[in-house]
Amino acid sequence: MMKSEFPDPFEKERLEKGFGEMDDQNDPVVMALRHRDVRKCAHDWKTFQSGAKPGRIVIPSEVNIRDIRQIPFEVDPPLHGDYRALVEQWFKRPLEETYVTELKKIVKTAFDESLEKGLVEVIREFSLVIQSRALTLLLNVPFSEAQTWISWGTHVFRSEETALDADKANILYDYIDQQIETSINSPGKDFYSILLASEVNGKKLTKEEVKGIIILTFAGGRDTVINAISNTIAYFAEHPKSLEKLRKEPTLINFAVEEFIRYFSPLTHMGRVVTKDAHVCEHAVKADTRISLNWASANRDAKVFENPNEVVLDRKINPHVAFGFGTHNCLGATHARQLMKVLIQTLLEKVQRISIVKCKENIETLGELKRKVGFDSLYVNFK
Repeated sequence: MMKSEFPDPFEKERLEKGFGEMDDQNDPVVMALRHRDVRKCAHDWKTFQSGAKPGRIVIPSEVNIRDIRQIPFEVDPPLHGDYRALVEQWFKRPLEETYVTELKKIVKTAFDESLEKGLVEVIREFSLVIQSRALTLLLNVPFSEAQTWISWGTHVFRSEETALDADKANILYDYIDQQIETSINSPGKDFYSILLASEVNGKKLTKEEVKGIIILTFAGGRDTVINAISNTIAYFAEHPKSLEKLRKEPTLINFAVEEFIRYFSPLTHMGRVVTKDAHVCEHAVKADTRISLNWASANRDAKVFENPNEVVLDRKINPHVAFGFGTHNCLGATHARQLMKVLIQTLLEKVQRISIVKCKENIETLGELKRKVGFDSLYVNFK
């Protein structure tokens, strides 16, 4: 099997039952696996809510490491819409020409540094670096802050010893508290200051609300962006003809971005808490239990995607749900798409070939199923 190949572990259960089951810290989860059912459940926020106990809709659950509500991620309508309207324009800034220009500088520098090194460990020396430096653009904070974030490693809430590390989470929380206090004392044009000066329904945001929005911004776009970049690099290393195809037909880059996001699905799934007895694919679920919207499984549904287990760079019809669906679709999707587009454009410009030297896969355990989500380490040569 090629190193850039990502098997679909959900196919059998998706075809036979439409759902899967797993335990998460003694809080079981029923996974919706079919594209239709995932979208249906995502749309029905009244039955499958996000505004439950903070941390409970995340898988693995984060209830033991935080009590701050991530906003607007863990809020349901109508208040969700009010929060989202507050920040939506900010998260559309990656479409602006000046933003793209700065993003290109960041990505080009990362490639130049990697080409000079020769052998590069992609996860920590390339993907994490690009993700962190690009986040300074999104937050509109000094570029130097990226070095602090890089020092935290690839995971915000995890360490090598444990999947949920409260001590590591507190590093992020303390950092955000300090940044909020700095912006209170010296307001600027950064995201913290903008939020502190904002109102929702006639009331200024509290420090806790600001903190909830910032935590989501840090956590939601870290592992996922790192996985998307790294997996794409691995793919091009093993498919040089795809590089040539995009060089000859650069108009396909936007299609390629969507296809990589679909195929790799950097986030496997996201949970919801059931508000009343209901059904997921005719399977009964009780009130106050959890389900998950399995984006990765839905994105391999053969009833929706032709040749779902192949990367089709020019796939024209691509209703993937890798950025979520419905009310709670990902706020950071515009930033992620622009970053992936610039990444591919710069790769085509600066790199002739990539060779994988060695790698270690990152495997998630989901009950009896295991899913490859990316790499713990990926050593390559850029030439």
